Amino acid sequence: MDTLPDLFDPIDTHRLRLRCPRPEDAATISAMITPAVSRWLASWQVPFTIELAAKRITAAQKAAFSGRAIPLVIERRQDGAPLGWIDVVRNQPAGRSATLGYWLGEAHHGYGYMREAAPTAVAAAFSLLGLEAVEAAAQPENAASFAVLRSCGMVPAGECMVFASARGREELCLRYEIKRAS
Repeated sequence: MDTLPDLFDPIDTHRLRLRCPRPEDAATISAMITPAVSRWLASWQVPFTIELAAKRITAAQKAAFSGRAIPLVIERRQDGAPLGWIDVVRNQPAGRSATLGYWLGEAHHGYGYMREAAPTAVAAAFSLLGLEAVEAAAQPENAASFAVLRSCGMVPAGECMVFASARGREELCLRYEIKRAS
């Protein structure tokens, strides 16, 4: 697999490092996509093989280099352990709005990692991609995601149907959004 150099320097928070995904992350990412994680995700199905993870990483790197996305692996700074994934992807190739997506491996739930990572990723996306708005959607039962979205300063913006390729169906979601601060 061709490896592109990192598009930007890693972004550090108090406990975390957000960095570009690398080919060597494929096995770890594959192992973290369990049924309990995938059930909340639209496009990360189970099984999520190492080959699928490698393809996702390659596509994410290309999207980053074309200015369409900021894909990030979330690592714990203390030991470099990968914890999950977060990305902000333009809704249209040259558009000024984007969608936030994220997940953590099951073993990393409940520690506040995503509430620490997501606001940092959204701020980076506003800056690096020149966005005017970022949105996200989650199933109505996903209370943990709504806490993450509120931590980003997002506010409710209605309902929407999202095609979940991981399950091959449309799913009702609640949409949240944040606009660039003036």
